[in-house]
Amino acid sequence: MTILIIEDDQELNNQLAELLCQKGYEVEQCFDGETGLIKASSDHYQLILLDVMLPKRDGFSLLNILRKSSQTPVIMVTAKGAEQERIQGFSQGADDYVAKPFSTTELLFRIEALLRRSSPEDRVVLLQQMTLENLLVDAKSQQVAVDGLILDFTPIQFKLLWELMLNQGEVLSKAYLYQKVLNRSISAYDRSLDMHLSRVRKKINQAQGPGQRITTCHGKGYCCI
Repeated sequence: MTILIIEDDQELNNQLAELLCQKGYEVEQCFDGETGLIKASSDHYQLILLDVMLPKRDGFSLLNILRKSSQTPVIMVTAKGAEQERIQGFSQGADDYVAKPFSTTELLFRIEALLRRSSPEDRVVLLQQMTLENLLVDAKSQQVAVDGLILDFTPIQFKLLWELMLNQGEVLSKAYLYQKVLNRSISAYDRSLDMHLSRVRKKINQAQGPGQRITTCHGKGYCCI
């Protein structure tokens, strides 16, 4: 079983990794929320240990996006006595929590209990359709329509629009979208995602749809507002 640790405290991250490896788990480590989101979205993990306070993207935002497409069990790591953090974590789909500083014995028991409760068949029930004003996106038919007029979208353009609408209001980084939509890592001078987004927006606008709601957040990524 492979566990993903998303924790920016390098010493704690390494201690947890060593502990879990000693217990026979395979471990991968991340030290910021954006890299953690990209890894977590690959669905290769049986459990995720997720800190709340992370650079680049906090744990709540990461969990909110992850739960749109994955039910991988998540244990959140919160500050001692931070009841509001625990409530927010549970409301966004966390399965359990531990408060710093925590007993490693308790953590191992919580991990083992959660893994026993989680069947490998567990998956989030995905939406079949989404709408944005007069725009309809249908996952089953892989079609995009404005006022009933079906638009000519490539599979990549469909995936890009679907991902942005699924996470409406969230700024999704280019690195995340490259991995999620194009199935590859972002590289320097690669403008292919910009090209796909431009075409998505243009096709929607030409059909008198809400293309202006697919926005570019300069230096951050893209967002459906």
